[in-house]
Amino acid sequence: MGKNVKWSWTSALIGAASATATTAIITCKPRDPKFHVISITLTSFKPNLAALDAEAELMLTVHVTNPNIVPIHYQSTEMSIFYAGSLIGSACVSAGSQPACSCQVLHLPAKLSGLGLAHHAAQFLADLRRREMALDATVDIEGAAKVLWWDHKFKVHVDSHIVVDPVFLDVVDQENKSEMDILIA
Repeated sequence: MGKNVKWSWTSALIGAASATATTAIITCKPRDPKFHVISITLTSFKPNLAALDAEAELMLTVHVTNPNIVPIHYQSTEMSIFYAGSLIGSACVSAGSQPACSCQVLHLPAKLSGLGLAHHAAQFLADLRRREMALDATVDIEGAAKVLWWDHKFKVHVDSHIVVDPVFLDVVDQENKSEMDILIA
């Protein structure tokens, strides 16, 4: 009944190495960043009566979380903003970086065209009465995460659906989906 088991340092080291490798794989797996629009502020409104158009300049305040254990560096890009399926403006995302496991607030200057809203005037007026306006935004962010001396290139695609109060520009509701791809070159 009492079988004599021989204990081996080799088996113990292999077991410890396997456990360490499994833990490293689980904790080092790249995770999608999280984005949350905090506020939208109107910075200027410029009517252009000659072209029957208007341009609004806004400042989007976005909270970004990097849940990964490595810092990231990203290139500048442009976010496209849609209303009722039509492109009405864009926001500039400047190149930058973010430390590992951190949160950061970005201020993104945006421009919206009144002509884009004019194509959906009936829906826009209904949204004004209801005080809820649905906007969609998409952006592709490319960059690199530095692990030891290697730069691992990535691309993050973000789709946002944001409901705002068109009178006070308050963010009422939002849903953000991001998907990260690690690029192997």
